[in-house]
Amino acid sequence: MNKKILIAYFSASGVTARVAKEMADAISADLYEIRPEQPYTSADLNWMNKMSRSSIEMNDPACRPAIAEPAEHMAKYETILIGFPVWWYVEPRIVDTFLESYDFSGKTMIPFATSGGSGIEKAEKSLQAHCPDAFWKKGKLLNGSGAAAWIKDVLGGV
Repeated sequence: MNKKILIAYFSASGVTARVAKEMADAISADLYEIRPEQPYTSADLNWMNKMSRSSIEMNDPACRPAIAEPAEHMAKYETILIGFPVWWYVEPRIVDTFLESYDFSGKTMIPFATSGGSGIEKAEKSLQAHCPDAFWKKGKLLNGSGAAAWIKDVLGGV
């Protein structure tokens, strides 16, 4: 029996979405896009502007942007891959909203990220702090090809 796997991802520009879809196709997983209730504009994503929405959110560790639609039937998933672009060395605050919206106790969680220059290590520590009762596997930065092969390897050749 195939274990139910969900790939939940936030993608501001489409890069993380492409990686998530590549993995979902490779392992027949369900996809859930973490979409903000108020979509981000290109001005919102200008990290060089200290007054942009993303900069303001990332400057406030307590910020929890609202999600447009909840994920359905979370209880049926045993393994959740959580994908995001790295913002300010960690996951975007909307990913924190997602993590704090469900009980992931006992579930296997696998992070993956995209980034123009940052690693995933600080994000992994942050994610684990949000869901300490989940079983976390080592994540990976996936900017180019190879996402399908990586996830099959992590999951033992699903």
